[in-house]
Amino acid sequence: MLNWAVIFLIIAIVAGLLGFSGVAGAATNIAWILFVVGLILALFFFITGRRPPM
Repeated sequence: MLNWAVIFLIIAIVAGLLGFSGVAGAATNIAWILFVVGLILALFFFITGRRPPM
């Protein structure tokens, strides 16, 4: 999930450089949400000692 957050962050940076402020804002919000969800899941699995299936 953190990989998707980085991808959306890169999309936001490129869109911002090209002047697409609406797309950049949306991609930034999506990246932030994915980062927070990924961080919460990582902490949950760390605390409970469970690993996601491979």
